[in-house]
Amino acid sequence: MSVDRQLLIIEDDTAFARTLSRSFERRGYKVLLSANQDEAAKVLQEHSPGYAVVDLKLEGNSSGLACVQMLHQHNPDMLIVVLTGFASLATAVEAIKLGACQYLAKPSNTDDIEAAFNHVAGNTDIELTNRSTSIKTLEWERIHQVLVETDFNISETARRLGMHRRTLARKLEKQRVK
Repeated sequence: MSVDRQLLIIEDDTAFARTLSRSFERRGYKVLLSANQDEAAKVLQEHSPGYAVVDLKLEGNSSGLACVQMLHQHNPDMLIVVLTGFASLATAVEAIKLGACQYLAKPSNTDDIEAAFNHVAGNTDIELTNRSTSIKTLEWERIHQVLVETDFNISETARRLGMHRRTLARKLEKQRVK
């Protein structure tokens, strides 16, 4: 199988990762799985996938944005799609800046992801919404913005946000309320 049909999935939800993996394998991809950035780095030592699907929020304090940055540095031509249940404008912009070709809100299926791989140039037909932003969403976006500014250094991020490191770690572990 050609290298360009290799797909790296970085997802800490093992059930979702397996489902996505089987679906892509049926479409002719050779799928490589990782649960976090460290595992993905080990995979990249032996493989050079042409595609990647990255979950924005990974277990512990890991951020999918750091994974996107690492993948893009490894192969600037890799097509990277970020999946998230925590969609925000700030993280979408950062994901694209760091090298992702698309950013999709969960739930997204294999068809959505494969279509995202094919829309590298962008799409001007995206529907705009007038949804108001909650305080929790603004806080979540600010935390991720500072994480990116500090190159994902949790201690420095906490210092810049004026909060204790453990408080920040707890906020990163919690699932945001919509």
